[in-house]
Amino acid sequence: MDIKQRAIDNLKGQVGSESSEPPVRPKASVLIPLFVKNGELYVLLTLRSEQLRTNAGEVCFPGGKSDPQDTDEIHTALREAEEEIGIPPDQVEVVCRLLDPIVSKGGLLVTAVVGFIDGSFLPRPNPAEVSEVFAVPLNLFVQNKDHSMFGAPGMFLHSFQFLDSDSGRQYRIYGLTAAFAIIVAVLALGKWPEFDIDLGSGSFADRINSRINRTMSKL
Repeated sequence: MDIKQRAIDNLKGQVGSESSEPPVRPKASVLIPLFVKNGELYVLLTLRSEQLRTNAGEVCFPGGKSDPQDTDEIHTALREAEEEIGIPPDQVEVVCRLLDPIVSKGGLLVTAVVGFIDGSFLPRPNPAEVSEVFAVPLNLFVQNKDHSMFGAPGMFLHSFQFLDSDSGRQYRIYGLTAAFAIIVAVLALGKWPEFDIDLGSGSFADRINSRINRTMSKL
């Protein structure tokens, strides 16, 4: 079995594909685009434009708020990914929704959608929203080498440093983006992280902790 099919089987077999969370908050979705390069799984990430009002200059997965015309969370993720990085929806092989939605620091109910894209895809970032697009080996998110944790009110957050050998740029990946990346890496790779995943206490931390712990218990 090749690495892509093994990852798909792991994700589909261990992650619920339907959301039961009531729409009590504004909804948003992100796409976690995976692809295979040189026999290794990679994930595509974006650096948000400095001109944006929220999370400017942060590393995120492509995504955004739900629009009234969106049929579901997957539709939102695919539409936003096309707007931000130019990936047509029909070029994304959707695998699953990643567990239940999580409330972000901005109060949005965020659903992560995992999908495979072709390794030859060339991003076309929308400069109004995205300043850079880059690829990271998925294995980074289960290794301790470039991992750290830092304190936030009532919780701790995961953080990763990534040096892109192609551009020479250094990126910091942290917060909810890092938490989603850890869960995907644990499932797709079938590996336990080399670091402690506990985030502390508090409603947001408890939500992330429960999802990561539930994921790891199935390995």
